[in-house]
Parts: sequence; C-alpha cells; structure tokens
Amino acid sequence: MSAINKLLCFLLIGVLVEPARTKAQTNAIDEVVWVVGDEAILRSDVEKTRLDFGGSLNGNPYCVIPEQMAIQKLFLHQAIIDSVEVDDATINRYVEQDLNERILTAGSREKLEEYMRMSMSMIREALYDKWRNDLVVHSMREKLTEDVKVTPSEVRRHFKDLPEDSLPLIPTQVEVQLLVLQPRIAQEEIDRLKEELRDYTERVNSGTTSFSTLARLYSEDPGSARQGGEMPYMGKGELDPAFANVAFSLTEPNKVSKIVQSEFGYHVIQLIDKRGDKVKCRHILRRPKVADADVDTALAHLDSIAEDIRRQKISFENAVLYASDDKDTRNNHGILTNTKDNYERTTRFEMSELSAVSSELARTVASLEIGEISQPFKMINSKGATVCAIARLKNRLNTHRASITEDFQIMRNIVLERKKQEVILDWIKEKQKNTYIRINEDWSNCEFQYPGWIK
Repeated sequence: MSAINKLLCFLLIGVLVEPARTKAQTNAIDEVVWVVGDEAILRSDVEKTRLDFGGSLNGNPYCVIPEQMAIQKLFLHQAIIDSVEVDDATINRYVEQDLNERILTAGSREKLEEYMRMSMSMIREALYDKWRNDLVVHSMREKLTEDVKVTPSEVRRHFKDLPEDSLPLIPTQVEVQLLVLQPRIAQEEIDRLKEELRDYTERVNSGTTSFSTLARLYSEDPGSARQGGEMPYMGKGELDPAFANVAFSLTEPNKVSKIVQSEFGYHVIQLIDKRGDKVKCRHILRRPKVADADVDTALAHLDSIAEDIRRQKISFENAVLYASDDKDTRNNHGILTNTKDNYERTTRFEMSELSAVSSELARTVASLEIGEISQPFKMINSKGATVCAIARLKNRLNTHRASITEDFQIMRNIVLERKKQEVILDWIKEKQKNTYIRINEDWSNCEFQYPGWIK
C-alpha cells in the first residue's frame, strides 16, 4: 500500500456503525459543528462524507469524520505557514490515474457521469480538490518527520523478543515484466485535434475568446483547465521535454505557440511570465482517441510476440528491447519499478500497489504462474494514454511472516513508521493546545482518537 493510500485509510478507515443522532444532528438544515482556528466544519460536510464512504467508517461517523477533518485542517494550515505546496503536474498525475481507473470500472465516460450524476469537468474538479488536499497533507506529514531515522540495531531490538506469530505478516509480493505497445492513432484523429487547436489559436488571436476560457471549456488537463489553463512556475526538468522546449522558447506574453506533441497529447501554450530558470504559462491539452480497430491490431501483434516468446524463438527481455514502446521499462528488461513515496525503489509490488499502477494489470498478474506470459490486454498508462501490453510474472513471494534476513527493509519501515507516528501524535497534541477549537455541544460526546480537542 502506498503512503498516499495509507494516508487515505488513516483519514477514513474501518466499518460504519450508525449512531443514534441527536436532535440537532437530525433536524438542522445546516450548522457549524466544529471550528478549528478560523476554519469551520459544517454539518453538511460531515453528511456528504458519510454518504460518500457508506460502510467504510469505523465508529460513530459524527465523531470520526469531523475529527479527521479537523486534523486535515491543522495540516493544511501548517502547510500554508511552512509554504508546503504540491505542483499541478503531480496533482494532475494522480487525478488522471484516479479518473482513468473510474472510467474503466464504470465502462465509459458517459456511464461514469451517469453514476456520479456529474459532468466530466465537475468530476475532474472534485478529484483535483481531493487529491490536492491529500497530497499537501501527505507532504506536510513528510516534512514534520523528515529527520526521523532508525538504525539497524533499533530494528533488531524491536523484533528480537517478539514471538513468531506476532511478527508482521508480509503480503504477497510480485515482480513483473511488461512489454507495451502504443496502438496506432489514426492520422484523421490527429488532424482533427490539430484543427481544433488551430481554431482555438485563431479565436485567441482575433480577440473573440480568451485563452483561459477555451482552456476551461476544452482542455483535458484537469488541474490547469479549472485555472484557465494556468500552470505554476516550473523549470525545464519538471516538464515534458517537447513541451519545455516550446514553452521556454516563447518570448512574447499572451502569444500562442505552435502545436506541441508531448507524451500526454497535443498542446498549444501561452506564455505568462519568465522568472529566472522557471516559466509560467497556460496551455490547452487535447488527447487523441484510439480507435477500437487499432487497439485490436496492437493486441493481435502482442499475441504473436507472446507466442514467439513461449516457443522460445526470442526471450522476453529481447522482445522488450526491440518492440516495447514504454521507455520506462524498455531499457530495464521490461521490469516494472515500484518507487515508494519515500523515494525507495524496488522491483517488488504488493498487489494493492500494482492495482494503483493499473487495476487491469493487477488482475492479469494475479492469475499468472512464475515465468508465464499473459494474454494481451488493454490498460491506461501513467500519462493517461490507452496502451496494450503483455506481462510476465518474474517472481512471486507468497504471504509469510517477516524475517530479519529476507525482509529487513520492510521491518525497518515498520519501526520507522512507528517513530514517525509518535512525532505526529506529539505535533497534533501541541497544535491542539495552541489552536482555537470549538465543538458544538451536541457533537462533543465522543471518544476521540486524539484527546485534547475539548479544553
């Protein structure tokens, strides 16, 4: 489980127990139930979260939810003080991954809109706000605990006297190789997108429509679209190389660039400002749609490659080298790398972590034996593009009790996480003492996770 998923589980975990509500909770149209600093928590906020998460809350939701909202507000307020921010590119990456997984689960964009009773732009906006807050809170927690360290002797000492049945249970982990093909995108589709982008440029240049308005209406970059296409100041290394080359070549503010193709799709860019080695600009992103026939062609090609590998005409590693379109794995024998939120890199994935990469990939790998090649399948990659792939299960380590020799890094992380939680607990206690907190009397009769809210 990634640190982000752990954070989400930290905020909302367990099983819902429906309480008997007070008269104030039942009858009020809306009311302020908590005040943390100068931030209010409304009854409607609590109700919305309760309905959204259904049966996934542990304990009385009218105690659990506002307390976790209050904790989040403490972190967000501290993040403002410490100037802790998360760039739009990072937020958008999580938004796109989340949105694409939801679309795959629902079956189509239209079905997702119908299920959520929201337009796609509204869904993107809601996901952007959710991920921005989650990532800022996560970054703030990391900043508070960045100096926490553990030594090997602390790890050995922590687990030395534990009976075997008390040692951590390590979930099944897998090592996976991927060979990825990008389905052909019809020239007609590329021409259609370019014509739309040229039309946007003409409308901006003629003064009939502003770039910001067009970005809000048509851009498929959810984070910047809601800001009129505006991105924060960014350095070259933070941007796609093709995008960066054009953005940094612009010299006249408000002039619209030529059409740029990046790993994310096709863009037009408008310069806002340059500051040192950073640039601030607006952009409109359009993603080409892949025709079903071209997906089928890519799947058929992969089927042929997989059969050659099974017949030992070519190794999986060589097939990746010569045929894969995925630059992240092509030069690594196809091996998928798991980069943890603490920047630890490993080739091992728990199945939940693999699901975060792609639910379709996780489902495919779950049924494979070691050394087996999968059937071709379609998935959404980290850039939000539809790709086709075959997977090979390189290794599987089944669920087992942790061993200091085999699982030292995992055991070290357990001890490290406990030390970090102690730091966070002490920080929350201190913030409770120094922050104005008021809780509506009808909402105060709770066994809170963190005592100290009521003074």
